[in-house]
Amino acid sequence: MSVLQFNLNGFTPGDPHNLYQAHAQGSSTIQNDIPEEVDVLIVGSGPAGLALAAQLSLFPNITTRLVEQKAERLTLGQADGLQVRSIEMFEAYGFSERVLKEAYYINETTFWKPDERNPECIVRSGRIKDTGDDLSEFPHVILNQARVHDFFLDVMLRSPTRLQPSYSRKLKQLVLQPADESSPQATSSVQVQLERTDPDHEGQLENVRAKYVVGCDGARSAVRQALGLKLEGDSANQAWGVMDILAVSDFPDWRTKVAIHSATQGSILIIPREGGYLVRLYIELDKLSANERISSKNISADQLIQTAKRIFHPYTLDVKEVIWHSVYEIGQRLCSRFDNLTAQEALSKSPNIFIAGDACHTHSPKAGQGMNVSMQDGFNLAWKLAAVLNNTASPSILHTYSTERQKVAQDLINFDREIASMFSARPKTTGGTIDNDGIDPAEFQAFFEKQGLFMAGLGTAYAPSLITATPVHQELAKGFPIGERLHSAPVIRLADAKPIQLGHIVKADGRWRIFIFASAEDPAAPSSSFQVACRAIAEMVIAFTPAGADVDSVIDVRGVLQQGHASLNINDMPAIAWPQKGRLGLRDYEKVFCAEAIIGHKDVFTARQINRERGCVVVVRPDQYVANILPLGDHDGLGKFFAGFMRTRG
Repeated sequence: MSVLQFNLNGFTPGDPHNLYQAHAQGSSTIQNDIPEEVDVLIVGSGPAGLALAAQLSLFPNITTRLVEQKAERLTLGQADGLQVRSIEMFEAYGFSERVLKEAYYINETTFWKPDERNPECIVRSGRIKDTGDDLSEFPHVILNQARVHDFFLDVMLRSPTRLQPSYSRKLKQLVLQPADESSPQATSSVQVQLERTDPDHEGQLENVRAKYVVGCDGARSAVRQALGLKLEGDSANQAWGVMDILAVSDFPDWRTKVAIHSATQGSILIIPREGGYLVRLYIELDKLSANERISSKNISADQLIQTAKRIFHPYTLDVKEVIWHSVYEIGQRLCSRFDNLTAQEALSKSPNIFIAGDACHTHSPKAGQGMNVSMQDGFNLAWKLAAVLNNTASPSILHTYSTERQKVAQDLINFDREIASMFSARPKTTGGTIDNDGIDPAEFQAFFEKQGLFMAGLGTAYAPSLITATPVHQELAKGFPIGERLHSAPVIRLADAKPIQLGHIVKADGRWRIFIFASAEDPAAPSSSFQVACRAIAEMVIAFTPAGADVDSVIDVRGVLQQGHASLNINDMPAIAWPQKGRLGLRDYEKVFCAEAIIGHKDVFTARQINRERGCVVVVRPDQYVANILPLGDHDGLGKFFAGFMRTRG
């Protein structure tokens, strides 16, 4: 059931966002213990672990536990940039509005270079929109990582399972237990040993048997080490400092995202923070020698401030308070795979140990990608684990996690290497002197504009696989590229004329979505392609729905019509698009939409280049990515696609 719908199984008073109240099967006890057997054990409560745990917490029949070595939740995070793709994901989890209410919005990026007439001073050289038009209905924003953690934790606490992290647990041992060969139904499991580190239980050991283990435990991941995997890559031998400060400055772009290249003093990236006053500075430091480590330099906050002042010249910088500072070396490292199976083993087995986030990919923080990509790791894996554990999908889909996310991480590292090199390069021309190894400020600005899609988190394109079809019929909906995230557009809901974003329907609840975009025919006519498609799709959906479950519990079907809402009658809609659900058999009025133009927006057929004459079927994965596009009449093709990885009803 969607968080936006409630009272399906009877009236329940109070806050509808308290999911554990809205679900009759919800537990009244916060699940903070560690039982001897669990379905999923998540190690690490960073962005990847929380995105994974928050979605799994919504399934009351799945026993999930999240263990964390730290003693308490994060209170001051080091990551802050949130791509538009992440806000789209937060909408699926139900807290995008909370993020947007608190966050700083990045609307523009400005670029500064040395003044040709006075090279020791800097001047503005360019200004661009930070996010291109029609990339997303959401903006690029800045918000402390700790607040994002809080929102995920709130989803977990309000879920049917009322899941909370179990803190002060350190992973001591992880051993894969092979399946009992004498039992054809038996599967391998993972034996995990945890050590308590809290004062009242220090040294106490806990043994847990898990069907699946996911290591979200950072760059020094104990889970990754237990698998014998390594982060492989190199260092650029370039050091940077980062600090969050409260300061007074006459620099005119102090509350704008800024990239500064000075003539001889280095570079700075300015990221304004939420609240109106806080600012983050990324400050270039001296290049390191081949075997030198930045930790050996013992760089203080005062040294970072003095370096920043030299770069800002002729503008002043008076730092009143340093909230946090650190130094780091630029490096890009990646694991060769994100699960416990070699290529040979994967031919006959399905993985049951995974790594996500910094445990399998690390890079510099300046492009604001790390937290975002890590959360997408968790979002990608969560619904796949839930489908396998709920027996609605084959374990074979678990192979797609490593193949899909490893390529995304590799693309990120390639991008990060290029942008980090540009940040560290000197200006190409300074006071008439040409540096052939330098970078032209205009070239740097052009790179930002060209890479806008990637920096917005929208460059991910999953290759054809078990769960993502080859784009045979892409011409039917050119604006919904198969393998890419569903690009939302406004529609009008038929039943109540409410304008909504179509993409906001895809919630983080593990369900597939089928959008039936009707042809121009009268959708009320029994012989129309829309009605025929709905009847055929209904039969297929029922085949993959567990006995006794609501018809939309696994695959949620929605209709999008070309006619205006005032000319249609909800009573004429097919049963699958107007189903009866729950113990009371109530009608769901929220599944049919009309493609009417809304002021300031094109209608969805025009905006996403959907064939009006033929219509089409668009299949969307539970993580909001387009999985397939088919003609309205290709009922067999749709059934074969789902039969490739889903289990029929038992």
